[in-house]
Amino acid sequence: MGDAGEGLVDAEARIQERMEELQLEREQGRRRQVVNTEQMRQLESLRLAHKELSRQLEATAHAARKAQLSAAIADLERKMAELAVS
Repeated sequence: MGDAGEGLVDAEARIQERMEELQLEREQGRRRQVVNTEQMRQLESLRLAHKELSRQLEATAHAARKAQLSAAIADLERKMAELAVS
């Protein structure tokens, strides 16, 4: 009879461990979603800025302004590439 009691204790311990593992997975999943949501927001913001600067570049006739816009677009593209990697 002593063996049956030990089996129940072991089963309860395994169930508790599994519940703790599931809780940890849920918490880690939530953290990843928050990070990805923020990363997606930043990427979308950069895309919109890129679109606007490209529109301005096409519309401008001044060489100095074109150089500024080209540099800004290159910087945005670099930032978007960094976000895509992380």
